Amino acid sequence: MAAEARGRFELTRPLVVLMALTCGVCVASLYYIQPLETDVAAEFSVTQGAAGLAATCAQVGYALGLLLIVPLGDMLERRALVGRMMLVSAVALVLVACAQSFPALLASLLAVGVVSIVPQLIVPYAAHLAPESERGRVIGDVMSGLLVGILLSRTFSGLLGSVLGWRLVFVAAAALVAALSFAIRWSLPADRGQSRVGYGALLRSLPGLVRRWRPLRESACNGFLMFGAFSAFWTSLSFWLSSPTFGLGPREAGLMGLVGLAGVIAAHFIGGVCDRRGARFSVGVGTVLSSAAFALLFLLGRSVWGLGVGAVVLDLGNQFGQVSNMDRVQSLGDEVRSRTNTVFMFSYFVGGSLGSFLGATAFQSFGWTGMCGVGAAFMALALTTHFVIFRNPAQVTSTTH
Repeated sequence: MAAEARGRFELTRPLVVLMALTCGVCVASLYYIQPLETDVAAEFSVTQGAAGLAATCAQVGYALGLLLIVPLGDMLERRALVGRMMLVSAVALVLVACAQSFPALLASLLAVGVVSIVPQLIVPYAAHLAPESERGRVIGDVMSGLLVGILLSRTFSGLLGSVLGWRLVFVAAAALVAALSFAIRWSLPADRGQSRVGYGALLRSLPGLVRRWRPLRESACNGFLMFGAFSAFWTSLSFWLSSPTFGLGPREAGLMGLVGLAGVIAAHFIGGVCDRRGARFSVGVGTVLSSAAFALLFLLGRSVWGLGVGAVVLDLGNQFGQVSNMDRVQSLGDEVRSRTNTVFMFSYFVGGSLGSFLGATAFQSFGWTGMCGVGAAFMALALTTHFVIFRNPAQVTSTTH
């Protein structure tokens, strides 16, 4: 059925845009809380370090959803699965808005994370529908929606939260997700995954995929480290901007998300580079850029313009890494796209969760220098693994891409 769907259905530009928009709106649910952490800490009378657990819980939930739900994309009808996850996500967002205690808020954000895995169901489907010669560009375009969602989520929540309060941010988000679920239902073609094994067998097959493909191991390791560094910065940014050094609020923290749109503009270009030069080359570019970003943030991060420059370079590097790693992962086999995506993105968001926790903790204890140290440590390991440990690409099944 999957092959027939691809043969009958043309992946048009409007559909790619819709898929990118859906990815952005759904993944944004994970990040609304970040510019609002100062307000949340004040309302529930918790420390800034404890408030940083809110972002960590959302990312831990996302990692669990990647592990337990995304593999179903190789087995179930994708359109129905996406629609159901979006409706449950809307309910979970309402629960966040209604939370009356800090533990209830953390539990609700964990649930939001679990069901916000829609982008990781859509990306393998887009890769499946795209012609092989254009797969890198299509993935880049869809992933650009993901990055827009990550970046503008902070702007949206920071601006709306400063005017209407943090709770109404999540009410508005729930309405957006629910409305978009109907557009997806009407637009995406029905398609069943190619795997015919049971759910338990799908989960048990994940370690074997890691052993089978070195590019999958490389991408998972690189994604863990790069997104850990990325999350350390963005989780700590609202605390830094609200400190006496700047004296700014959630609105300004949200507006900082706009400076990262350079990565979105570059996403289509990055996909083209993957198609021409190979995805591993682009991963190296992203790793170098993200490493340079933390040097800039350490040296220039005590001024707004310096933060802006560092954020642009960091977001561009992260986009290079994510699009290129995703291209490598999606080139490993049509019948296992959702599961290889599970392995990569599970590692990616576990790294993000760890980065959020370590970044917030280091900031509370050592200030901006501590956060920069955490990001630099992640990127030092990323440089070492990419250019030293995995320096010589091995021959693998299908393609090394």
